[in-house]
Amino acid sequence: MVNYFDYGVVDMAKVLMGRARFKIQRRLGLELPGLGKAGALERRPYPPGQHGMKRKKLSDYSVRLNEKQKVIFHYGLREAQLRNYVRRAKKCRSRTWVEVLVMNLESRIDNVVFRLNFSPSIAAARQMVLHGHILVNGKKVTHPAVPIKTGDKISLTTTGYQTENYKHSKEKPRMVTPAFLLKDAESGNEFGRMVSSPDPKDIPFAFDGQLLTEFYWKV
Repeated sequence: MVNYFDYGVVDMAKVLMGRARFKIQRRLGLELPGLGKAGALERRPYPPGQHGMKRKKLSDYSVRLNEKQKVIFHYGLREAQLRNYVRRAKKCRSRTWVEVLVMNLESRIDNVVFRLNFSPSIAAARQMVLHGHILVNGKKVTHPAVPIKTGDKISLTTTGYQTENYKHSKEKPRMVTPAFLLKDAESGNEFGRMVSSPDPKDIPFAFDGQLLTEFYWKV
């Protein structure tokens, strides 16, 4: 059995399965909106497994590891991808690297589509991007990691507005639109615009940047 919390072991295909998403959130003790499965902690607010109700005291390493895992699972990244983001962020000298990392992750088109409530999860948003349903400044994008810049307009194709992902999210929105995004409509169709750069306070789950800094201090 795959232990999703082993260092470096992240099978995102398995994470997309409903049961795995519930177990991950129960193990971490909080809901990760990007996984798209709400209610993981309502009936069973304890870790999975035979001894789940007896929470063990975590080591300092485990506490830092869990903080990293929150980021990986919420944004749907592989370990190597996150490490690359960390390395690039550390090259910036004008802000802390954690601030730069958050800005880069929150600015990804798949995350922006999700935060605008155009999809029920980041995985669903990624699917919409890959299928060519998302437009940035009127041009189709097909890569989930494309960064959105301040002033960019995000909308859907005619087919995109008819997808089940979009319809479901419009009927039952999960997220409050963050301050760095503006949502509006024209000709009856919704669109979004990035109005500022995201920062750590915009992350939609409990997040401690210092713990992530300590985990990746050698990278």
